[in-house]
Amino acid sequence: MRPFLARLAAPLTVLALAACQGPSKPAADKPESKPATDKPATDKHEGKPAADKPADAPATRPDPGVPLAGERHFKSLQQLTFGGENAEAYFSGDEKRLVFQSTRDGAGCDQIFTLDLADKTAKKVSSGKGRTTCAYFLPGDQRILYASTHAAADDCLPNPDRSRGYVWKLYPEFDIYTAAADGSDIQPLVTGPGYDAEATVSPTGDAIVFTSTRDGDPELYKINVDGTGLVRLTNTRGYDGGAFFSPDGKRIVYRANHPEGEEELKAYDDIIKEHLVRPTRLEIFVMNADGSEQRQVTKNGKANFAPFFHPDGKRIIFSSNQGDPKGRNFDLYLIGDDGQNQEQVSFSDTFDGFPMFTRDGKHLVFASNRGAKTHGDTDVFLAEWVD
Repeated sequence: MRPFLARLAAPLTVLALAACQGPSKPAADKPESKPATDKPATDKHEGKPAADKPADAPATRPDPGVPLAGERHFKSLQQLTFGGENAEAYFSGDEKRLVFQSTRDGAGCDQIFTLDLADKTAKKVSSGKGRTTCAYFLPGDQRILYASTHAAADDCLPNPDRSRGYVWKLYPEFDIYTAAADGSDIQPLVTGPGYDAEATVSPTGDAIVFTSTRDGDPELYKINVDGTGLVRLTNTRGYDGGAFFSPDGKRIVYRANHPEGEEELKAYDDIIKEHLVRPTRLEIFVMNADGSEQRQVTKNGKANFAPFFHPDGKRIIFSSNQGDPKGRNFDLYLIGDDGQNQEQVSFSDTFDGFPMFTRDGKHLVFASNRGAKTHGDTDVFLAEWVD
């Protein structure tokens, strides 16, 4: 799910995680988003002012459609959405569409949309009821899956209590549903007590991985695409989520916050009872698709999230605030699955996250605050990738 890390960079504060990147991006609560049009804004000033300046501060701002200095992997850059909060955009199997979540059109919380990459039209495919998060296309592209709270309430449910600091709420009302790609025929797939969300599908089309608190702790589980064959994959106290399969479906990459020491464990136990987790430290892990051979990849003590395998199966792209001493700015990084040879990919002064490669590795979709016309806007970008 995405206690949406992209907001983190905005009036930020401290470190989403969608998720899916699921609780995906941390950030301060903000005023209701303005409607998005998916057309370029009429403001002649391109780009976005520095994060600490008001949106109307005079500044020379870079064109968000041009890669920044240092972004050598981006041959070209195309902005796909314009305004509001748009994130966690993932390709359909034929890579002609994206499915993503957005607060456009005056929505009080995320709803699910699809976007046709040919004509750039976006269409809402969730019901408009409840919170939604973490959508993905099922094999064949005729159906999608996403998590929603609509069975519990039509509204967005209360925001988490931030008097406890920056926390994500793992709403136990979330269940996982499938629907036709046009939004019709909504059917439950994973239901029951506890939070069920952050579902993604194996490229081989046979399995789904998701996060659930059904056993009390947020752990990763795997099911067949028809909802049968439930298997628990992780067993370490703490949050495990935001999982994606490797290109061959044999491994899984995910993010985790495992409290260490008596003090951290007590603090974790105190808030997990309220369905809350504190995501200020997340590390990237990999494991086999059956849950075996779990291994930590990053070890920097920062907020690392949204990992996705490069098509070569040997590298992982992810978002991290490791380069900002204040922890406010998130960039994309590429690292070997052995934890070696890390390099920085994006160099925006705000937020970049939720990356996904096409199967051939020639394009990368991601979400970014770059070029925001309104402070806190997050848009979807498509980069032509070069290794």
